[in-house]
Amino acid sequence: MTEPPVPPAGPAPEELTTVAPRLRELRRHSGLTLETAARRVGLSPAHLSRLETGQRQPSLPMLLALARTYGTTVSDLLGETAPERDPIIRAGRAEPYGAGGWTYRTAGGAGRAMQALRVHVPERAQGDLVRVHPGEEWLYVLTGRLRLVLGDAVHVLEPGDAAHFDSLTPHRLAAASPGGTELLFVHTLLQSGAAELCLGGRLPDHRGG
Repeated sequence: MTEPPVPPAGPAPEELTTVAPRLRELRRHSGLTLETAARRVGLSPAHLSRLETGQRQPSLPMLLALARTYGTTVSDLLGETAPERDPIIRAGRAEPYGAGGWTYRTAGGAGRAMQALRVHVPERAQGDLVRVHPGEEWLYVLTGRLRLVLGDAVHVLEPGDAAHFDSLTPHRLAAASPGGTELLFVHTLLQSGAAELCLGGRLPDHRGG
């Protein structure tokens, strides 16, 4: 298990400036030490500390892993506020956010058991990222072609194709067409010590976990 590559130095995007203190607040509220939280997300304590102090920018998959670990949503990590239990999400409220090369818009409400996102995955962005965590994921390809690796199987999804799978199956997403891929993405929010984010293309050993 390796840490994600260190992004180039420079000022953090404005939309990510509120993430650092929120990460620290959520970890302390969860009663987790820096070491325990880092282990659950698959990072070193030093890297998580840099995220909490704003010295590093989390990628979208890392934000998803952190949100799952703390039992919240990416929207909450970013400090977004939405009317509680508002069933309607208007297009004008779905501000785009960029992280790790991905661009996404929230497509669901706060305080729910699932999180819905509209995601743009650019070509060659984070194609070697392998994820394993409790829960379920559903995705629907809007434009472009998506390369989805589930365990040892490789699938290429066209516009209109969908996938629904157990997130404990090691999985990898990558754009398979010039211009990237646009998709709808829904995942369950589960706070669990088994949640992990593994990078570098090597699949983790989960026997007994």
